Amino acid sequence: MNRHSLNGTFVRQAILLAVGLALSIGTYAGERNLAIVEPSAVGMNAEGLGKLGAAMQGFVDRGELAGVVTVVARHGKIAHFETYGMQDVETGVPMAKDTIFRIYSMTKPIAGVALMTFYEEGRFDLDDPVAKFIPEFADLKVAKEPGPDGQPVVEDANHPMTIRELVSHTAGLTYGFFSRSQVDTLYVRANVLDRNSTLKDMVGKLGGIPLRQQPGSAWHYSVAVDVQGYLVEVLAGKPFDEVLKERIFDPLGMMDTAFWIKPEDEPRTATMYQQRRGGELAPSPSREYFTKPALFSGGGGLVSTAMDYTRFAE
Repeated sequence: MNRHSLNGTFVRQAILLAVGLALSIGTYAGERNLAIVEPSAVGMNAEGLGKLGAAMQGFVDRGELAGVVTVVARHGKIAHFETYGMQDVETGVPMAKDTIFRIYSMTKPIAGVALMTFYEEGRFDLDDPVAKFIPEFADLKVAKEPGPDGQPVVEDANHPMTIRELVSHTAGLTYGFFSRSQVDTLYVRANVLDRNSTLKDMVGKLGGIPLRQQPGSAWHYSVAVDVQGYLVEVLAGKPFDEVLKERIFDPLGMMDTAFWIKPEDEPRTATMYQQRRGGELAPSPSREYFTKPALFSGGGGLVSTAMDYTRFAE
């Protein structure tokens, strides 16, 4: 689910992949181009998949979604791959199977896989302190209760934040806009996820802000996966986007997945829409993804296509 929808601003086309990728994952076929077969060939029901298509078309017909791409795969083969509605309503461009979407928090599993490839290589243990690799996270304070002038009363962390906590959203971090606390306000003021600053800049800002809660004490949706992206940079000694390309995108043939959209690919990029009060869809244009960012957000920065993400999921 993307950040806008979680925040109540339902950016319709940004979550189409989340709606459409109803994947029953089998063993990866080992090929970049997954075969498209009759549903019965992989033990699925064509009539049932037809109901999926009818439901998606219904969203479009009622004006609840501008367009949809749906993929269902099983045993490394695709049993259903369809498009509905428009990529851009105003210009009448139909949705296509290679339409590019901003995938928001569907970036997170990709970042997680990248980090765990280093775990497989024995580069870290899950119970290692994060500060072992990111010194900015040493001796972090924790917000104990609200304090004066927007600054929380703090206490010492009862233990150092671990990588296990970082990868499970229990590290004590937050996002700044999905909950309300003085710590969240400090995130907003610091512009923690500034697209024009680097991941190193981000962790520097976080190192100066108290944790929202004690590490390991609660699950709380957060910038933890963005921090994982920086941890990957530290382990690899190179930028996060290069690591993803080398370890995931190139091997899987994910040629349309990146942190920005190249000019030649702009014509096949989905326009973002949000539903206004009363149900009307309104375009929510943004040009930021058409330029390369300084911040490679592991928490929500990627663009991709339905087929690329299916390759990754398989």
